[in-house]
Amino acid sequence: MLTLEQAHTIAVETLAEGKRRGYAPLCCVVLDAGGHALALLRDETASIYRPEIATGKAAGCLGMGFGGRELARRAATMPTFFTGLQSAFPKGMLPVPGGVLIRSDQGVLLGAVGVSGDTSDNDEVCALAGIAAAGLTADTGA
Repeated sequence: MLTLEQAHTIAVETLAEGKRRGYAPLCCVVLDAGGHALALLRDETASIYRPEIATGKAAGCLGMGFGGRELARRAATMPTFFTGLQSAFPKGMLPVPGGVLIRSDQGVLLGAVGVSGDTSDNDEVCALAGIAAAGLTADTGA
C-alpha cells in the first residue's frame, strides 16, 4: 500500500526536481491504486488547471494499467478508442509522458503520479525523481 508519507515525499521531491532543473512551475498529483488522491502539490505560480491535467495523466495510467509512454503509443494507433475513453474515465485520461505508475520492488502496483507544467518529457523526469526519492519503482511504459 502506498502511504501518505511516501505520497508526500513523491510530490515534494517532484516539484523540487523541477525547480533544480529550472523547469516551468509544476503540479504533482499522487493517486493510490484505487485512484484516490493522497497528495497534490501545485507551485503557487503554476497555471490554474494543472491539477486537473496532472490527475488525468495519473488516472489514465491507473485506468489502463500502463505508464504514459505506452498510453501515448496506443493512443497514436487507436485514436478513436482513446477519444472514447475520455467519457469513460471520470478523472480524465491524458495519454502522454508525465503519467507514471508507482510499483513496489516486487512489481506490485501501488498507485500513479501525474505531473504537469513543463513539457511532458520534463514532467516525467521530475516524476521519476520523486518516485526514486520515496524508494519506489517507476513504470513509465517505456
